[in-house]
Amino acid sequence: MPLLTSASRIALALRRLASARTLHHSFLKMTAVAGLCAMSTALFAQDNAAAEQQSEVVVQETMIVGSRRIERSNTDTPVPVDVIPVADLATESGQLDLGQLLQFTAPSFNANRQSGSDGSDHVDAATLRGLGPDQVLVLINGKRRHTSSLVYIFGTRGRGNVGTDLNTIPVAAIERVEILRDGAAAQYGSDAIAGVINIVLRKDVGLDATLSAGQYQEGDGDYGQAALNYGWKIGDQGVLNLTGEFLVRDRTDRAGDDEPRTIGDAETENQTLFMNLDLPVGEQGTFYSHAGLNLRDGTAGAWYRDGAGSEDIPSRNSEAMYPNGFVPDINSDIEDYSAAFGYRTTLGAWYMDVSTTYGSNRMEYLISNTLNASIANSNNGISPTEFDAGGFQFTQHTTNLDFSKFYADILAGVNVAAGLEHRRETYEIFAGERGSYDDFDGPGGGNAGSQGFPGFQPVDEVDADRNSTAAYLDFEMNFSETFMIAAAVRGEDYSDFGSTVNGKLAGSLKASDTLGLRASVSTGFRAPSLHQRYFSSTFTDFIAGEPADVKLATNDSELAQLIGIPSLKEETSVNTTLGFTFDPNDKLSITVDAYIIDIEDRIVLTGGFSGDGDDAVAQIIADRQLSEARFFTNAIDTSTEGIDFTLAHRSDVLGGRLASFFAFNYNQTDVTRINTAASLAGREETYFSTRERMFVEGSAPDTKASIAFDYSHDRYGLDLKATYFGEVLSGTWTQLDDPTAPPQKYDSALTMDLGFNMELGRGIVWTIGGTNIFDRRPTRQDPNETENGAPWENVQMGINGSFFFTRINFKI
Repeated sequence: MPLLTSASRIALALRRLASARTLHHSFLKMTAVAGLCAMSTALFAQDNAAAEQQSEVVVQETMIVGSRRIERSNTDTPVPVDVIPVADLATESGQLDLGQLLQFTAPSFNANRQSGSDGSDHVDAATLRGLGPDQVLVLINGKRRHTSSLVYIFGTRGRGNVGTDLNTIPVAAIERVEILRDGAAAQYGSDAIAGVINIVLRKDVGLDATLSAGQYQEGDGDYGQAALNYGWKIGDQGVLNLTGEFLVRDRTDRAGDDEPRTIGDAETENQTLFMNLDLPVGEQGTFYSHAGLNLRDGTAGAWYRDGAGSEDIPSRNSEAMYPNGFVPDINSDIEDYSAAFGYRTTLGAWYMDVSTTYGSNRMEYLISNTLNASIANSNNGISPTEFDAGGFQFTQHTTNLDFSKFYADILAGVNVAAGLEHRRETYEIFAGERGSYDDFDGPGGGNAGSQGFPGFQPVDEVDADRNSTAAYLDFEMNFSETFMIAAAVRGEDYSDFGSTVNGKLAGSLKASDTLGLRASVSTGFRAPSLHQRYFSSTFTDFIAGEPADVKLATNDSELAQLIGIPSLKEETSVNTTLGFTFDPNDKLSITVDAYIIDIEDRIVLTGGFSGDGDDAVAQIIADRQLSEARFFTNAIDTSTEGIDFTLAHRSDVLGGRLASFFAFNYNQTDVTRINTAASLAGREETYFSTRERMFVEGSAPDTKASIAFDYSHDRYGLDLKATYFGEVLSGTWTQLDDPTAPPQKYDSALTMDLGFNMELGRGIVWTIGGTNIFDRRPTRQDPNETENGAPWENVQMGINGSFFFTRINFKI
C-alpha cells in the first residue's frame, strides 16, 4: 500500500473519529478530568518517557523494543513504544496479575476473565488494538515467549485463536513492560501484526517482599498473594534475581438468585518461580539467562443439568445421583515452564548475541461433581463422579544469532543489524480415560462422556511438529541529528506451509526542539498455529434418541478435504502509522499516533455444518454419522483503523509531587470480506455467521481511555485512576437463525480506582484501596442471548464489581 494512500485513509478515519458519537461521549466524560493534566505529571512514562528514570539511555546490554540499535533510548524511536514501570505500579495497584494490570493501564490493551467458557475460564485472552490474541507477539527480555496450549473455542472473544498466557509471569519479577504499538513482523517474525509486548525482568539487588489480600464488595472472590523478590550481586557487575509468588483466588458468583449455576471468576491457585541472571564473562562478554515455572490449578463451573422430572433425565443426569440437579466442575491443571540461555559480546566493532529459548505449556482437565449418564443408565443409576478428560501440550524451542554495528562515520550515524533464527514447535493432544468420552449403554439412554466437558477421544489424539528458519536485515540511517529512516526485511520458511518475506520502512523527523514527526509502513504475517492446524475434538450428542457425534475436525482431515475446506495458509497484513510527539518542556509530553491495519485471510472457526439436508455437504457429514462439523479456515479479511493519544505532565503541588497521565484509544475493526469456500456457496451464514462477525468487530470497546493521578508527600501517597470503556456491540444466539436480529449492546461505562499508601519506616509501606469503587457493571442483557448464559458477558470492566484490598510491602 502506498504511504500516500494510507495517509489519506488515516485522514478519513480521523474525520470519522471526530464525528463519532462514541468519541463525543468519551471526551465529555473525560475532558473535565483530563484538563487537570495541565498541572500534573505522568503516572508512568508512556511512549516518550516523561518519567525521569525512563528517559535515560538504555544500558549497553539492552535495546528498546522496536529497534536493534544498542544505546537507543525510547525517546527517539520512529514508532510508538509505551514503557510501563510495572515494578512501581505493582506496589500501588489493586490488580494483582499482569493481564489485569495492563488492562487498566494501557488503553489499546484488553484482557478479560471469561466465565462459562470451558478452558478459557482459566487462561485470559489478551489483545492489542482490538485484534486477536494470536496477533500480538510477546517477548521476555527480547526473546520470543511461547504461547499457551489452549485454543479458545467456546464462549469467549478470540474464538479460534491462541494467545500467550501473561499470568504465568509474576508481576513481582517484572521491572517494566514495553508495548510496541506497530506492526513488527519484518523485525520479529510471525504474530507481530498488532504489535509486540516485551516484558523486561528485574535485575535489581536487595529484598522486596509483598503480602496482599482482598475481596469483592459482594463478599466473595477472596484474594491472597505472597511474593518475594531477591537480587544478589555476583562479582562487580553480575546479578542473580529470583522471584517466588503464591496467589490464591476464590470463585465469584454473579449468576443471580434464580440461576443454579455459578457464573464468575474461576477459583485459582497459582505458584510461580522466576529467575533472571546477568553474569559478565571476561572483559567484553556476558552470559545471561532467565527461566520460569508456573503451576496453576483452577476450578470453574459448567452449565447446569436439571434434576428429577426434567428432560435431562436420563440423557444428562441420573435421578439417583443428583435429584435436585447439578453443576459439573471443570478443573484445570496447567504446567508452564521456560528457560533461556545466551551469550553476548563484541567481535571487533560488532555486537553479537547468541541465545536459545525453550518453553512448554501443558493443560489437563479433570471433570468433577459430574457423571457419565450412559454409565449411570447401565449401572442402576450410579456413575463415577470424576473423570480425567485428557488435555494438550505445546512446546517451542527458538535459537537466535544476532549481529549489529553502529557506523558513526557514515552520514550522521548508521546502525546495521542482521540475524538468523530457527524455531521448532510441537503440539500434542492426549485422550482422557474411557469413561470421560465413551457410550456404555447404546441408543436411547444417557449421553456419552463426562457431563460439562466430554474428554478427548483416541481419535482426537495428535502429535504434530514443525520447523521454521528465518533471516533478517535491519538498518537505521541517521541523515542528520533530526532525520532518521529505519528499514527492515525478513524472510521466513515454514516446513508446513511455505515461505514469506516481509518488509518495514519507518522514519522520524525532529521538526523543532519540541515537535517530532514519525511514520511507518510495513507488511506482516501470522503463521497458522499448530493448534489451528491440528486441534480435534469429538463429543457425542443424542438426537431423537440416536447417538450422533459433533466433530471439530483438523484442517487436513479427510472430512475437511471432502467438504472443500481449503488448507490453512498464513494471514498477511499491511500496517501504516502516522504520528507526532510534542514536548514543550521537561514536564509535559504529548503523543498522537493514527494507524490502519489491513489483514487478509484471518483464521477463524466456522459455524457448525449440519448433517441435515439434501445437499452434498450434509450428505458427507451424515454418512460419517456426524450431527455437526466445524473447521478452522482463512475465512475473512478485516480492516482496523484507530488513534492513540497520550498526555503526561509533572509538577510540584502543596509541597508534594503530583504525577498524572491521560491516554485515549479509538479503535474500529470491520470485516471487509468473507472468503467463503466455493464448495460451500449458499452456506455463508454457517461458514461465518453474523453472530461471529459481531464477535470479531466487537471484541473490544471502540473507545477506551484512562486518566491517573499519583500524589506523594513526605511518607504518604494517594493514587486515583479513572478508566472509560466505550460501548460494545456483541453477537446473540438469535442471530444464528436470524442474521437481522439486533445485537447485544453494552453502554459506555466509567470506573474509578483509589489507593492510599503510607511509609511505616524500616522499608515498610502499607497500601489500602479499591478498584471499581462505584461498583459499575456492564449493561444487563437477556441471559438467553449471551455466550455464558449470564446477564452480562465478560466485556469492558468485567462483571464482578467493586474490589477492595490491602497490601504490605517490605523492601531493603
